[in-house]
Amino acid sequence: MMTPGEVALLDGFERALLNHRLHMVYQPKVSLDDGRLIRVEALVRWDDPKLGSVAPSRFVPLAERHGLIDPLTQWGLRTTLRQWLEWQRQGLDTCIAFNISALSLQHLDFPDLVERMCRGLEVPSDRLVLELTEGATQPLVTLMDTLTRFRIKGIGLAMDDFGTGYSSLMQLRQLPFTEVKIDRFFVSDAPRNNDSRVIVKAMIELAHGLGLSATAEGVETLEQLALLRELSCDVAQGYLISPPLEPSELVAWAPRHRRRWKMLVNPSEEPRLRRHVETNALR
Repeated sequence: MMTPGEVALLDGFERALLNHRLHMVYQPKVSLDDGRLIRVEALVRWDDPKLGSVAPSRFVPLAERHGLIDPLTQWGLRTTLRQWLEWQRQGLDTCIAFNISALSLQHLDFPDLVERMCRGLEVPSDRLVLELTEGATQPLVTLMDTLTRFRIKGIGLAMDDFGTGYSSLMQLRQLPFTEVKIDRFFVSDAPRNNDSRVIVKAMIELAHGLGLSATAEGVETLEQLALLRELSCDVAQGYLISPPLEPSELVAWAPRHRRRWKMLVNPSEEPRLRRHVETNALR
């Protein structure tokens, strides 16, 4: 039985979805080799007049339990693909990553639906990467056919929060991922904790050994960035690079980031500049 608070949250979310009160923000992911923008991760946001800012960790599970995850996913994908087109018109060329629920993959026609969306909006399917949490993929070994059809269509697949579940290695061996995302828990401690450093190094080497790209989540300090570059990680995402941005902010962010990248990878020993680099990452 739902609590009164859950009932109010569900009712508010249904109305927000119906009345287009949700919106998307986008967090950049950059190459650790040269700082180039690789892709952006699309993240749904809900700001309710009564409830305030509601975290996805509250409303996404609610949507999954009450049959709203499919309309949420379709709205988010369509919104993100249209935004990609707008960025193209503005001269910003990038790829997009979108989180999907394991429940969506239970529909055998889901890959065809996504392909139709891409084709209808004239977005090349290879510009899209679908992210699945490791926990969500645990029951998905039987859905190899569904995931393989995504790959045949040119759509990438990333395992999110890699390292936090018990069956990571089996999933990587059996499912057709193109990317692993190393969970922020390991990244945050790696510069100071040798065990975490060894684990991050092993994850990167495992990804490369399987022909996959390795992305580090939650990069927030210069020390983390330097270590990940030393360990040959491919891509970084986190507040040191940029917080999630409104669509219009990303176009302005890109040239600023190119100028700022040299400071990030070659920080001055002067403390004031060092603080300036990390403080401005949070804006």
